[in-house]
Amino acid sequence: MMNTIEVGDRKFGISITNERINERTKEIAAQINAEYKDKRPLFIGVLNGCFLFMADLLKETVIPCEVAFMKVSSYKGGLTSTGELKEIFGLPENLQDRHLVIVEDIVDTGLTLKYILEKVYLQQPASVRVCSLLFKPEAILSPIKELEYVGFEIPNEFVVGYGLDYDELGRNLKHIYRTIS
Repeated sequence: MMNTIEVGDRKFGISITNERINERTKEIAAQINAEYKDKRPLFIGVLNGCFLFMADLLKETVIPCEVAFMKVSSYKGGLTSTGELKEIFGLPENLQDRHLVIVEDIVDTGLTLKYILEKVYLQQPASVRVCSLLFKPEAILSPIKELEYVGFEIPNEFVVGYGLDYDELGRNLKHIYRTIS
């Protein structure tokens, strides 16, 4: 395993191994399986970053469930969020009285998630929980009570790999790396 890699014009060092990601994903899935055993949740993945995490999470989910995706972006290539949201394609229709699990790759400022939750609640779901692989508590601008399942809390530094990108590169890396230069 390489401890450092280059993605684009930046160097990154390993932060979380794929083995640790897999272990934690199984633990989260077990928790969701127990908490939703008598329900049929709809997992809504926030693209593009969630695709690897959501696929691995669903492989460990044994309860009846449905899957959908939406895409909202606040990054314009680079290391920080622009704070401007652009909905690319939206939520599934008819979420009323449904149990929703929104799957994110990372929650940092929370602006994207706040935007998504506002849209979700307009449809009056029965319940809403957020499952995020990564969470940066130091970066959050306001608390998100729906953030129920968190894989890893990380420092407020840029990360890439396992679905997360740097200028659209690095999503295919199996480990998560943090910027070192």
